[in-house]
Amino acid sequence: MTLKELQDLIDRMYSDKDRARGSAATYLWFMEEVGELAAALREGTHQEKSHEFADVLAWLVTLANVERVDLTEAMAKYTEGCPGCGQMVCRCDEKP
Repeated sequence: MTLKELQDLIDRMYSDKDRARGSAATYLWFMEEVGELAAALREGTHQEKSHEFADVLAWLVTLANVERVDLTEAMAKYTEGCPGCGQMVCRCDEKP
């Protein structure tokens, strides 16, 4: 599944509910899922981690849809290398 296909799928499944909820409430749901991922990373099984990664990604896509951001277009800046240093293998001094 491509990023666009995922974004379209999430939009078809949830768009009416998501847009009615709005960005602020959707962001809070997203952050709750990030917290659940953090807990799974700390002490969860592989299956629990996988589930939480999927939830975080779905809620990030949901938030992008609410804001009408095309994630494929947004990620295009990474196709030519690191946005910081321009290299395909990051050489930025600030970030290890």
